[in-house]
Amino acid sequence: MPPLVSSTTNERHGPEYEPLNVDPDTPLAEDIDMGSDEAFVKPEGRQGDDIAQWAAYGAVGVFVVVTWVMTLSNHPTELGLFFFHPILQSLSIAMFTYGILTLQPTSQAKTKAAGLTRHQLAMIALGVPAISLGTIAIVWRKYIHESPHFTTWHGTIGITSIAWMVAQVIIGGGSVWFNGKLFGGNPKAKLLWKYHRLSGYLLFPLFLLAAYLGGAWSSWSEKNSAYVVRLLAFTLSPIVLLGAVLVRVRTSKMKFS
Repeated sequence: MPPLVSSTTNERHGPEYEPLNVDPDTPLAEDIDMGSDEAFVKPEGRQGDDIAQWAAYGAVGVFVVVTWVMTLSNHPTELGLFFFHPILQSLSIAMFTYGILTLQPTSQAKTKAAGLTRHQLAMIALGVPAISLGTIAIVWRKYIHESPHFTTWHGTIGITSIAWMVAQVIIGGGSVWFNGKLFGGNPKAKLLWKYHRLSGYLLFPLFLLAAYLGGAWSSWSEKNSAYVVRLLAFTLSPIVLLGAVLVRVRTSKMKFS
């Protein structure tokens, strides 16, 4: 008895037997990685976002490099605990910058989740510990030498920004960790995120203002650097950095009505 299925079925390899693709650019099923939906993530950048991002990285890079060179090239072993203050505070501002930039453009579930992870690593794992240790170093140094605290705008604004940062971390973390249990769970807790975002955009300039006052006008900085260096690193760079960050703000993520 002849076979029910023609033996030529398995030999049909001609183009007439290929699956029909309306769009020639559409990938075949076997070419799609079913474990990843990366191909379905829509572009989220706006015109000018990339320029602003690199301007921000360039500005904060100049700020950090100049700060570290000044500290490391001016008898660092004689600075005592003060050595850690400019090193760690400048590092924290770099981490805060990355933490903001990496989360700004995200608008889809996949990119939001990835962006939030990077944001928390930069902010919580690196930025907050660095700025906290840098603050403790200068406070402890003043305590040891029985020097008065908060006698300058740099110190007053600096400690104010640290206190604000603590509240910022509590609100931000509490609104997403453990499904927002700290604030009554989701979706109620998620409503606080827009306030956390707005607060962050107000706090970041305060950090930059403290850096400007310390870098451009402190007696130590004036003694160990030229005016043009301070102008570039501690005046112009923070201005460019703040402007670049604000250009990338998505106001649609902060609707309060």
